[in-house]
Amino acid sequence: MVGILPDSSALPLVLKACGRLQAIETGNKIHNHLRNTNLIDDVKVQTALVDFYCKCGLLDDALYVFDAIPERDLVSWNAIISGFVGCSCHEEAILLFMEMQRENLRPNSVTVVALLSACGEFNELRLGQEIHGYCLRNGLFDSNAHVGTALVGFYSRFGVKISRDVFETMVVRNVVSWNVMISGYFDAGDSWTALEVFALMIMDGFKCDLVTVLIVIQACAEVGSLKLGMQVHQLAIKYSFAEDLFVVNALLSMYSVNGSSASSIELFESAPTKDIALWNSMLCVYVQIGSLEEAMNFFIRMRLEGIQEDERSIAILLSSFTDLDSNLRKGKSIHAHAIKSGMNKNTSIGNALVSMYAEQNCFQDAFKVFDDIADMDVISWNTLISALARNGFWGQAWECFEKIRQSDIEPNSYTIVSILAACDDESFSNIGRCIHGYVVKHDIEINQALNTALTEMYMNCNNESTARNLFQSFPEKDLISWNSFIASYVKNNQPHKALSLFHCMISEVEPNSVSIINVLSSCTHMANLPEGQCLHAYTIRRESSLGLDLCLENAFLTMYARCGSIQYAEKIFEILPRKNVVSWNAMIDGYGMHGRGHDAMLAFSQMLEDGVKPNEITFVSALSACSHSGLVQKGLQLFHSMVQDFCITPELVHYGCMVDLLGRAGCLVDAREFISLMPITPDASVWRALLSACRVYSETKLAKTVFERLIELEPTNAGNYVLLSNIYAAAGLWSEVRKLRMQLHEKGLMKPPGKSWIIVRGKVHCFRAGDRSHPQSDKIYTELSSLLSSIKKVGYVPDLHWVLHEEEDDEKIKRLFSHSEKLAIAFGLISVTGGTRISINKNLRVCGDCHEFGKYVSKLVGREIVLRDGSRFHHFVNGFCSCKDYW
Repeated sequence: MVGILPDSSALPLVLKACGRLQAIETGNKIHNHLRNTNLIDDVKVQTALVDFYCKCGLLDDALYVFDAIPERDLVSWNAIISGFVGCSCHEEAILLFMEMQRENLRPNSVTVVALLSACGEFNELRLGQEIHGYCLRNGLFDSNAHVGTALVGFYSRFGVKISRDVFETMVVRNVVSWNVMISGYFDAGDSWTALEVFALMIMDGFKCDLVTVLIVIQACAEVGSLKLGMQVHQLAIKYSFAEDLFVVNALLSMYSVNGSSASSIELFESAPTKDIALWNSMLCVYVQIGSLEEAMNFFIRMRLEGIQEDERSIAILLSSFTDLDSNLRKGKSIHAHAIKSGMNKNTSIGNALVSMYAEQNCFQDAFKVFDDIADMDVISWNTLISALARNGFWGQAWECFEKIRQSDIEPNSYTIVSILAACDDESFSNIGRCIHGYVVKHDIEINQALNTALTEMYMNCNNESTARNLFQSFPEKDLISWNSFIASYVKNNQPHKALSLFHCMISEVEPNSVSIINVLSSCTHMANLPEGQCLHAYTIRRESSLGLDLCLENAFLTMYARCGSIQYAEKIFEILPRKNVVSWNAMIDGYGMHGRGHDAMLAFSQMLEDGVKPNEITFVSALSACSHSGLVQKGLQLFHSMVQDFCITPELVHYGCMVDLLGRAGCLVDAREFISLMPITPDASVWRALLSACRVYSETKLAKTVFERLIELEPTNAGNYVLLSNIYAAAGLWSEVRKLRMQLHEKGLMKPPGKSWIIVRGKVHCFRAGDRSHPQSDKIYTELSSLLSSIKKVGYVPDLHWVLHEEEDDEKIKRLFSHSEKLAIAFGLISVTGGTRISINKNLRVCGDCHEFGKYVSKLVGREIVLRDGSRFHHFVNGFCSCKDYW
């Protein structure tokens, strides 16, 4: 200040400016100059010095000045407490507040706002509640929006519901209050409620600010609502926020996430100014939509326009180079570029390179890069351990875990999450428990991610009780926790529990598309069409919150096809706004399972006409469809086309389909020759396909040879022994049957029990052969006896060849008439009224006599009977089956 002597009014303003500009040297000079003046004793100047030093992060200097103030007032205390909070020294700030209380000073709104921030960060719920009470008693809550806002923000740390209760009682609100409430829901993963609060804010007449717009755009991305996102974009234009780079960046990401990459590109190109963050976001868009060529071209354009890439640019590109050899070459070229740019020693780049090489299974390169990282951090170790565990290199993953424990780097919760990925079956049970013990012993924070990983580990290790206790005892279960636990039940073949857990879930959190897809697989597993239909209706009612994305539509398509309703699957397929390879695969597979091989081939042709390139799964579905419908020549043509026209290398599953195709058609010699010419070693599934064909055509000699190969590969699979035993029994070779059953007994192997089930009014009714445990057993057998009597009169003759026991014909007839399929059909007829179709499921291949029974009964009662066995559907209508007796 030239020619003007500083005074106690001007100096605080100057020091405030120094603090904002981080002008430490200037501020120090002013302080030194003041030491020889009377102003150094002025409390306003001293408080300004405290504030300046705090703003510059020099807390020791701030305390030195503060301690020298002879008569500290409330403003001085507020400056030091707020300064410590601003520097994230929350515990120290709380201690300072307690010292302030000893000087009999009453906190004001500034004090409590700073304190509530400290209590939230330090998880001091009790002190925060005491401050809340103080605010209520002294009128601070009702008169000051900043105080109410601070309380809302504080409680959001401990549960958004409490936070909302406080918000609703606020008399005075401002835009910041609304922003904190919206952020609370968004941070808690409840983006739909965040958007609902935003709508209330607009209806209450509040004008949103830049912060509001940024949060709401991100919420639109989270919920997957392009329509809402576009409306918020219009709002941003209306309030002149549309050219702000943060808003442009958020909008660009939102459009990309919601499948409108064209809008992202248009937005980027129209932006008047572009910083490196915006270029990186656009690069991310190309990577996310799988346009790797465009991503590389965009990166080149970025450099040509003089934009200097940063570490994030390189990391984004590296994240896209997975799976394909061509991508590995591109990844190596980016690695070379990083070396030339001097970025290769950067920790984040090193971590991205480790991840890229690991995803390509180039672990030698991954280890080399890992060893070259100059400043290795816990993320570096987590990346390597996770990659090793995911790819089955358990030993090396454990070695890395041991090394990090012995290093100066502390493992964190994500290290434990990474190593727990190795514990994927019961053999790792003890190791998993030891890791859990290590977490507790070393006081590693059990956050949502770690609790979910521990729960999943115990489920994988067949310790459901511990998994459930962990899940239920965690106070704030998020959507990911629920989805993971449901997925664990699905993975462990407990679909009923998965469905039950889903019903509990929807009373606590809003499911997303992942939740629905997980639980739909349970419906598919049980062929529970009514439950699948209820889920479809639930999803349609909540379309605004769930969003009908393509993955979800494909899941419903698959569910309907595999639950016996191919007509509904076709309807969904026809109205899909766009179809990807998964959509076509599901439809081809559905047609195949329902014996509609020609429709499957037509769908395959239409897929090619639509420009969708088939993948490995497409050919599995198409070849299987040919097999179920006897389209041998078409199947052979497809197999050769897969190799020659689409450059897809056949895998074991494709060879298995071909053996099944030839075997079902009776070309057993060709099937055996096909196996001998395979370029890869056939696995058990390939040999089992041939053994199944031997059963159909009673080829006992070849069956014995095939069985010998099978038991070399699967010595403990009882199903292989049973299959050969059935072949011998059908041929009347009872001495061979007895030998096989003796071998099963000696080896302690159990025959998998055959069972059929039907779902009536949401309840699963399960039957086994000769079952009399059902409460309506008498009615079932009465109905069955009546059916058998009626269909015998119109030509049904029991086929005793399907009774694979050495006994008198009378006993065989009794056994045949109490097969599980027949019991389920009889129960269905007495339980499902009207003309509704009867849907039966069986875990094994349907018995030939039951197949005939189904045809005769369908004509007798004039109702469709749908039977899903272990590999396909049989639709019995008016005495005929959809399989045309080719099964």
